[in-house]
Amino acid sequence: MQTYLAPLSIILIFMSIVFVIAQVLKNNSIVDIFWSLGFCLLAFVFEMNAEPYLQGVRGVTTTSTIIHYLVFIWGFRLAFHILMKNWNQPEDWRYINFRKLWTKKNIPQWLGALLQVFLLQGFFMFIIALPMIHSNQYFTPISNLTYVGIFLWLIGFIFEAVGDYQKNVFKKNPENKGKILTTGLWKYTRHPNYFGEALMWWSIWIISINFFHPIQTFISILSPITLTWLLTKVSGVPMLESKYKDNIVYQDYIKNTSAFVPKFW
Repeated sequence: MQTYLAPLSIILIFMSIVFVIAQVLKNNSIVDIFWSLGFCLLAFVFEMNAEPYLQGVRGVTTTSTIIHYLVFIWGFRLAFHILMKNWNQPEDWRYINFRKLWTKKNIPQWLGALLQVFLLQGFFMFIIALPMIHSNQYFTPISNLTYVGIFLWLIGFIFEAVGDYQKNVFKKNPENKGKILTTGLWKYTRHPNYFGEALMWWSIWIISINFFHPIQTFISILSPITLTWLLTKVSGVPMLESKYKDNIVYQDYIKNTSAFVPKFW
């Protein structure tokens, strides 16, 4: 139980602070910026209290250290991307719809935000961080499995980062207003950024695998499974594509392009 109490406490404190900031700014969508930074905070705390050092092992790179660095790269890039995208923009339409729902059900705005946005995302943050949490409980040297995970993580990073970049360039061109991006990585999947993010966390789980601790490894697989489920069934693909349900061009795009896993044939 002690394994989970510390990271869970860090997440709760972090999300509570972000909640207060959001209420002051009257913009709950800032949680999108801080979401990945929460993982970076966990990685930083773990790295500063690395288990190998407590065991007297110095100068040895472990899988936990690799995971920390990968989380840093993923987290800061994603936070910066969302910050730039949302700069001087009003609250995201998803959170506006949440506010309308809370008003309809006579739920105080602050309570709805706390429960449905910040604490809920904090819960999912804890689940998704399980491979990082478990990897810090034991000493695991780098193996061939680590290199496989790093290779797959790089592929995922390319899909997310390049996909985001291509979308930004497309949107900045006024000639593309009202059009659908169907080139680049978006030719092979309707959501290359979502696919990339899922692949990165599957890769982190692969890196965290420890055959001497099968129970923790089995529990940790909840991380990529949960994230993939969220992206494909809950807040990712379904929510975004609901905006285009009446768009004939997008419906044709759906018929010819994979929703998540890239299809190159």
